[in-house]
Amino acid sequence: MSTKDITQAKDPILAASLAALERAAELARQTAMQTNTAIVLVQAGRIVRIPAEALRQRDDTPAQATDAH
Repeated sequence: MSTKDITQAKDPILAASLAALERAAELARQTAMQTNTAIVLVQAGRIVRIPAEALRQRDDTPAQATDAH
């Protein structure tokens, strides 16, 4: 089975779904920080709880600059 980049799908709704999921995930992180609750997700088959404080620290960490040129 081969995997393809979903953004290259012929169906425009499917192609846009990755961006929608990324927006939803960011909104969930923002809501968790505002309400001081944790995010629960699955990473590598394990349930992981990320407290709001860890999310805040992630947001406070400056992103590494990337040179697009």
